[in-house]
Amino acid sequence: MEMNIRSIPITDRGGRVTTLEIQIGKTYKIQIEDMGHKGEAIGRIDTLTVFVEGGLKGDLVEAEILTFKKNYATAKIVKLLKPSEIRVPSPCKVSSFCGGCQIMEMSYVAQLEMKRSIVREHMRRIGEITDIEVLDVLGMEYPFEYRNKGQYPIACQDGRIVTGFYKVRSHEIVPVKRCLLHREVSDIAVNTVRKVCETYGVPIYDEVSHTGNLRRIVVKVGFYTNEVMVVLVTKEKKLPYADRILEALKEKVSGLKTVVQNIQSKTSNTTMGRENKILYGEGVIRDRLLGLEFEISPLSFYQVNPLQTQVLYSQAIERADLSGRETVFDLYCGIGTISLAMAKHCRKVYGVEVVESAVEDARKNASGNKVENAEFICGKSEEVLPRLYKEGIRADVVVLDPPRKGCEEIVLQTIAKMEVPKIVYVSCNSATLARDMAILQKLGYKAKEVQPVDMFAHSMHVESIALLQRVK
Repeated sequence: MEMNIRSIPITDRGGRVTTLEIQIGKTYKIQIEDMGHKGEAIGRIDTLTVFVEGGLKGDLVEAEILTFKKNYATAKIVKLLKPSEIRVPSPCKVSSFCGGCQIMEMSYVAQLEMKRSIVREHMRRIGEITDIEVLDVLGMEYPFEYRNKGQYPIACQDGRIVTGFYKVRSHEIVPVKRCLLHREVSDIAVNTVRKVCETYGVPIYDEVSHTGNLRRIVVKVGFYTNEVMVVLVTKEKKLPYADRILEALKEKVSGLKTVVQNIQSKTSNTTMGRENKILYGEGVIRDRLLGLEFEISPLSFYQVNPLQTQVLYSQAIERADLSGRETVFDLYCGIGTISLAMAKHCRKVYGVEVVESAVEDARKNASGNKVENAEFICGKSEEVLPRLYKEGIRADVVVLDPPRKGCEEIVLQTIAKMEVPKIVYVSCNSATLARDMAILQKLGYKAKEVQPVDMFAHSMHVESIALLQRVK
């Protein structure tokens, strides 16, 4: 029983110390005072910090204690006593427990301000950078239907086949027939496949027993071309009733260009495997970005919000301030979106990427767009960059667009050794951006401002971009 109770010493106005006992399963009135960087609502019961699921800053709630940790407790809302001024009705029935949207019940204006505050806090707390301006977040006019890629797990639940998204911190699927963040055609494609599976008894994968076959459905949509790709991820190489699925997709999905079967036979939850089998079409779709056309394959990484990607990359090009004479290094370049956009404004671009298939796509995209001044190198940035340096190749501008973990320090040190005048840092994680900016500051670089861009409305993610210049 002691494990379920936490005793908190409290001091009254007269200076007397008493004990407050807080118990798992009991409810307490909590004022939500702040929001964490993962969207968690933060309140207190006297001196005990409590993270409240589904709360928003300004809410007054009655919440049930769920767990005790070393320095805090977790709770869920039982009753909303007084809603926050930033709380709005969610247009989605499952947003409160689906893992896709953490803050759909927060007004969009408040979302943007909170994301700015998160970036600002990371600069101050992690980077210890206090003399930098964090600009207003560049948001969307219509923050819905922006995702051009959807990954829908499929499973049997309570005797029926369901598709949707995983519940927060679980592998239980929340059934979703219409996701407001995706283009409607994505949901039409997924619902069509599910109905065929129900009709013909297509074997559905069970991740516990590792039996069955169809694991998930991935849909990619060309935002500007309206071309659609459907990827059926299976455990086995043979997919029963594939012909029926194809017939239904051709009939129901407007803009369908290709259907691909991807084989993922491992017991891990890796989304897709390396082997693809084209069932219909060319196996690729195309989309346009900043006047360029990109070919997208099942395994290609392509920014999921093309509207805001154009905003983000335009900011990168503007900050690079290219005259046409520069050599640019684009590290962590993916399929070459930034590289090819920069190529129109400089003398030469070297794109570096560790994923071989992405480099192949980048080279195809360069050829397809008749870009001859972009060269793509397959390898780790922390290995390729020192090699280029030894070969005497120097950059006037380095573009950094690393994964969430940020840059390896050897990359930053090599940039400093090269005495590169400008670094344009595009970040999907402002915590590692702040860390890397602090390192670069010690290496002789300085940034005046950070520009956040909202790529993922209704989630806690925020992209940021900063120009760091070498201080002479």
